[in-house]
Amino acid sequence: MLRFLFATTALAGGLFLASCSGDVEPAASPEIAAEIPVETGPAMVAAANPHAVEAGLDALRAGGDAIDAAIAVQSVLGLVEPQSSGLGGGAFLLYYDAQSGDLTVYDGRETAPASAGPDLFLDENGQALGFGDSVFSGHSIGVPGAIAMLAMAHEDHGALDWADGFDAATGLAETGFEISPRLARFIAGMAPRGPLDEWPASRAYFFTDDGAPHPAGHLLQNPAYAETTRALAADWRALYEGPLAAAIIDAVQDEPRPGGLTLTDLAAYQAIRRDALCRNYREWTVCGAPPPASGGVTVNEILGLLEPYDLSASGPETVEGWRRFIEASRLAYADRDAYVADADFVTVPVAGLLDADYIAERSRGIQRTTALPRSTPGIPDGVTAPGADATPDSPGTSHFVIVDSDGDVVSMTTTVESVFGSHRMAGGFFLNNQLTDFSRTPTDADGVQVPNAAEGGKRPRSSMSPTIVFDQDGEFVLATGSPGGSSIIAYTAKTLVGMLDWGLTPQEAIELPNVVARGDVIRVEDGMDPDILAGLESLGFTLDANRGENSGLHIVRRLEDGTLIGGADPRREGQARQP
Repeated sequence: MLRFLFATTALAGGLFLASCSGDVEPAASPEIAAEIPVETGPAMVAAANPHAVEAGLDALRAGGDAIDAAIAVQSVLGLVEPQSSGLGGGAFLLYYDAQSGDLTVYDGRETAPASAGPDLFLDENGQALGFGDSVFSGHSIGVPGAIAMLAMAHEDHGALDWADGFDAATGLAETGFEISPRLARFIAGMAPRGPLDEWPASRAYFFTDDGAPHPAGHLLQNPAYAETTRALAADWRALYEGPLAAAIIDAVQDEPRPGGLTLTDLAAYQAIRRDALCRNYREWTVCGAPPPASGGVTVNEILGLLEPYDLSASGPETVEGWRRFIEASRLAYADRDAYVADADFVTVPVAGLLDADYIAERSRGIQRTTALPRSTPGIPDGVTAPGADATPDSPGTSHFVIVDSDGDVVSMTTTVESVFGSHRMAGGFFLNNQLTDFSRTPTDADGVQVPNAAEGGKRPRSSMSPTIVFDQDGEFVLATGSPGGSSIIAYTAKTLVGMLDWGLTPQEAIELPNVVARGDVIRVEDGMDPDILAGLESLGFTLDANRGENSGLHIVRRLEDGTLIGGADPRREGQARQP
């Protein structure tokens, strides 16, 4: 049973912080596959690559728990899905301890170097650098946090030795793995644009001597990655101190466009235990990660805006069901863009955004027969005016869910930010470009600094939305999440509405068309019923329809008999399997 320890008093509207048990420390989508096999069982791993799923299952078979399996999954994902996540990136992890009832958020978000300021992505004339010059540069690289975060979680909860979590990745890196069709498409897609080819280590890894990209099925070996995982198995601090750390700094400070990250920045990094952000939704409790993640706030705001309406009476086959989802998303995204950033540096009005009266007022805007003319932020308690932002989110991310036989749950979203991150490699892995999640334009039209501007030691706002849902008795119901840049929020909210309101299975909820309403142009994935599209347009919505979407949703849900059923996104290459 979930044990909510109130570090603060309960907040208005059913919002509360579920305290952790420890102290707080300062591209284009591929086609949808035909069918994903679904298994049920007492334990399960759902992740974006079969090699990573098998590594997690092996950890569970060896007597490990969900945290042990998470280490194995992440270390393999960084090898076989390097375009999405890895040792050089960051993550947010929600962990539910079934025995104690504690729910903990582990924050492994990257941090900016101490030298960073609001002008991080401005040129000598004070103008914002272009996207490519920002991403493919040392300026974009923050201190990697995923390994420090997993080490903290393992110290709290791991059952196996820390070193065991790297065995599968080390073996695969040495013997080699076949490049998957999806990875091959990304390698080939980057070749004409040049950035991957700009860095010698990346070029040697992914291209032949004559410059041709390695195709799907090519056996790719990575002895440098094996050397890195051995070093991390011996001591996780090897990423932050010593020869590997020096190699990271050399890559960051290399020409062209060197960055300011230093060995001192690496050595100073700390993962953080945070209180989960939870809010009641109908008969459930929905929990996510707090700022600097924006998912916990925004997903819960979307659900709160929908709560007054009987969505079960207007399902996914109706215009009205999607109209309400779109309007709730537009309103919540507008608030997210205006207010959410690193709460250790700026005031984030979380309580105000999820206050029952504020949400009720915003929700009344959905009581219409036509589309809202504009999606604008509100002004919740705690602030006097909305902020501004100019932050494009990129889809270089992965999500996985693990439930072990004791009922412990991991819902973890992990990222290097853009596809292949900054494209710079060290130790056989890619370094993130996470600092481009800060607003490249640091001030609004009136010259006021925006909440998500860069600062030394600050964590950029994230869209990551690892989510765990509980029933009225505090029992685990489901865990979900996705990659996809700022669209993560819409992807994740879609699955929650699909399962909790529309009665869908995890796989059915995943396979619903993705609808992303961040702003006044609504993106609708290919596969939506043409009659629904026509109906939405007749209401005044501007649609960007019949397009691809880059979700990578993975879900595990507990059935009434206590067994588990999983779902894996056919837009990627994942599986949901039992040991």
